[in-house]
Amino acid sequence: MSHSHDHDHDHGHGPHAHHEHGGHTHHNGHGHDHGHGHSHGLLGGHSHAPAHYDRAFAIGTALNIGFVIVEAIYGITANSVALLADAGHNLSDVLGLLLAWGASWLARRRPTPSHTYGYGTSSILAALANAMVLLIAVGAIAVEAIGRFFDPQPVAGTAVMVVAAIGIVINGITAWLFMGGKDSDLNIKGAYLHMAADAAVSVGVVIAALIITWTGWQWIDPVASLLIVAVIVLGTWGLLKESTNLALSAIPTGIDRDAVENYLAHLPGVTAVHDLHIWGISTTDTALTAHLVRPAAGADDGFLKQIACGLRDHYGIGHATIQIEHDAADCELAPAEVV
Repeated sequence: MSHSHDHDHDHGHGPHAHHEHGGHTHHNGHGHDHGHGHSHGLLGGHSHAPAHYDRAFAIGTALNIGFVIVEAIYGITANSVALLADAGHNLSDVLGLLLAWGASWLARRRPTPSHTYGYGTSSILAALANAMVLLIAVGAIAVEAIGRFFDPQPVAGTAVMVVAAIGIVINGITAWLFMGGKDSDLNIKGAYLHMAADAAVSVGVVIAALIITWTGWQWIDPVASLLIVAVIVLGTWGLLKESTNLALSAIPTGIDRDAVENYLAHLPGVTAVHDLHIWGISTTDTALTAHLVRPAAGADDGFLKQIACGLRDHYGIGHATIQIEHDAADCELAPAEVV
């Protein structure tokens, strides 16, 4: 049996290293993800976004903490429950950013003897948590909006409108900082959607308050809130669905299992493919394991390297483990129903 391991961390550590131990061949390839123009969805291996967003997280967190402090002080001095409530809401934004930031940092840590794939899964869990927090938050907004149809509340005062306008700027800037990575990293997309959603809520507060001031139509406020809730739910549903799928080790969006299997099945000398598994080991990295039946030739370094490069270049799969077999009948994992 021969195994091909291809770890692509984008650090540019030079050429492939080949190590043979008792019939097992390991390929560790670094720095081969440059210059490819392919796109493979959120987990594609060819994103040109920065490797991490530490600066964006730092700026966004600092801006939002400063906003929370100012809002809380103004709310206390002006005796405004609405401002204090909004300060609490914006504090949840800070916690959401810190959660995504921590996961982004953990995902870059090296594997350990007890965590052999590293901590990349934390980025999947952070994306899932951000999606759930967002949906819970908009659920609370929806409940409050529906209640206002039956019990109209005073329109947001000038102070609240000013604070909401500041919120648009701060949340908009923070969302913009993450815009470049939202299509290549689900964890970054979670942070982006969180901040964009809050900017949208602030826009709704300002617009609804202005319209009510001009027209006196109190129903505008809950209607605007429900419209914003609908937009946020539509935007967040995809994040929730994909992060849940990744948490359940589903094939990442943008990777066609049949195409991968067809590629492997048509490699030179391969007569069958079985026990094929593809899953995300983080919000940016994809792993694959498969058994290839190759009766005549078996395995060699060149063949395994060809597989590793092909899977990375064409499908964005950077961590492949391939087992070569001479006869599928001898493999207990050959039947399709066996996991």
